Amino acid sequence: MAQQQSAQRPSDPPRTILAGARIARPSGVVERGRIAVEGGRIGDVHSRDLDLAEGAAGSVVDLSGHLIVPGFIDMHVHGGGGGSFSSADPEECMTVVETHRRHGTTSMLASTVTGELTDLARQAAVLAELVQQGELAGIHFEGPFISPDRCGAHQPGLLRDPDPADVRKLLDAAHGTASMMTVAPELPGGLASVRLLADAGVIAAIGHTDSSYDATREAIDAGATVATHLFNAMPALGHRAPGPVAALLEDERITVELINDGTHLHPAVLQLAVREAGDGRVAFITDAMGAAGMNDGRYPLGPMQVEVKDGVARISEGPTAGSIAGSTLTLDRAFQRAVTVDGLTVDQAVQALSATPARLLGIDDRTGALQTGKDADLVVLDAAYDVVGVMRRGEWLVRPPGA
Repeated sequence: MAQQQSAQRPSDPPRTILAGARIARPSGVVERGRIAVEGGRIGDVHSRDLDLAEGAAGSVVDLSGHLIVPGFIDMHVHGGGGGSFSSADPEECMTVVETHRRHGTTSMLASTVTGELTDLARQAAVLAELVQQGELAGIHFEGPFISPDRCGAHQPGLLRDPDPADVRKLLDAAHGTASMMTVAPELPGGLASVRLLADAGVIAAIGHTDSSYDATREAIDAGATVATHLFNAMPALGHRAPGPVAALLEDERITVELINDGTHLHPAVLQLAVREAGDGRVAFITDAMGAAGMNDGRYPLGPMQVEVKDGVARISEGPTAGSIAGSTLTLDRAFQRAVTVDGLTVDQAVQALSATPARLLGIDDRTGALQTGKDADLVVLDAAYDVVGVMRRGEWLVRPPGA
């Protein structure tokens, strides 16, 4: 129940007290904690609940029986709500953003899909404006510099080798807002492109690759730091030919993306990756396309058409027909699945959905944890880990009971 306290001065920034909930702090989950939100930022965070009237100037929201976690951060998302980041339509792109925000994702990269360089540059120009406006955290180029043998839901005829000059064209088109690019490092120009990206301060991600174990290690030494949806669109782990999976899992310089939707990865495989990489090297992503948050049906994915049936998206026509085409996942479901199916602790799930991607994207100074001075980006979950509240920069996007 929200109560108004009179001690707040009219000149003070708006202050909201979230009281009585379990709070996922960097040091661990505390029972019946308390968070003060002031002017869009987190004020003090108490590890114990106080009397509602004790130092509680402002609006008090009683969240007893709930869990508060940091806002989720998605490093790899193509669409949602029927929209796509590949549309080059600002309104459609914001439909994607708003859809995922309602599911707790308060920061995200916009991921593109393989296309002609001119089309990708046009998309990047639109997305760059949204980054500059603070709606997106950056741009992720997935394709066209990926292997035709592991193209997945990317159109084979539009793929190309990662010529550093072409890589530079896309970076220039993004006007400093490119955060990550996926490259198959075994292709001609692959290692040079990885070095170029690393030198430019852009994350070089290894994915959609047919790379060997040794070639993957060479790419890591060249500056690659992320595995694009580990296990998917790359050779399987073999006992004689370990391939990229072993190289990516064993190297402490690599953060591995995992799609935790129950379709892309068996729970035992996900648990293996978490054990091998450790909590600080795992980032859960959605790889979501336009059907995220929507019903089954037909949806575009870049230049291709996708059929969604029982929540699973597959290419509906052409040479890659039948291939899984991203997901319909939202990060709240990834969190819920992590703690109810996969056996992860709340702390581990928070690390994979908030703290690790924030660190990797270089935004951990302002988000990714419930700490004093950071943006008030947070998610309120009920006892079943369903979203009942979402706050971004101090503003409720989904209001919890009593707020």
